[in-house]
Amino acid sequence: MSFAGTFGHELGSSRMATAKPIVFVVDDDAWVRESLETLIHDEGWQSETFASAQEFLDRPRTSTPTCLVLDVSLPGLNGLELQERLAERTEMPIIFITGHGDIPMSVGAMKAGAVEFLTKPFNDEALLAAIRQALERSCLAIAQETEMRVLRERYASLTPRERDVMALVVSGLLNKQVAGELGITESTVKAHRGQVMQKMMANSVADLVKMTARLHQNAAKKRSLSSG
Repeated sequence: MSFAGTFGHELGSSRMATAKPIVFVVDDDAWVRESLETLIHDEGWQSETFASAQEFLDRPRTSTPTCLVLDVSLPGLNGLELQERLAERTEMPIIFITGHGDIPMSVGAMKAGAVEFLTKPFNDEALLAAIRQALERSCLAIAQETEMRVLRERYASLTPRERDVMALVVSGLLNKQVAGELGITESTVKAHRGQVMQKMMANSVADLVKMTARLHQNAAKKRSLSSG
């Protein structure tokens, strides 16, 4: 089984299969909140409703598959501003609902990653279809984050020398060349390489190359988010 397949099967899907999805609703209209809560419950999902963006932000994050049904016009922080604040939370896709949206507003929301932009009054099935799509996206994002967390833990278990060996091996150097670069014997390189393969749970150098690429991509993404 492949690296991603192993993680996704063993760690992601089994946990999420037993977790009941949560659909968050943020709308300042009490009637809308109550109506959506009933609709969501009828589909077998959990729901939590909030009257303002700040009320929602005060709620602790969850590891359960989830999505956010969000009104654009809210008191205080509006829906588009809340979307901007939640940009790094890829595990919680957003579905916008509004009573008076326009094309530039909807285009901006969709470009920023929204699943759907619905104008009130909207068809219930259109909203439910968007929620299903959002929850699928949430499950995928959670599974990917689980894979990355385990991968980072495995990499953290390597000694500094094992990391040096891994970096040179994935760059394409042979054991003899790695030994020359590090000033150690070839047999020592083989021993370190064996430890790397075992700790990283890699079946081949190709697996190590993929893992290294994912670690670098993840680190670059985190730097981009922190600088943004």
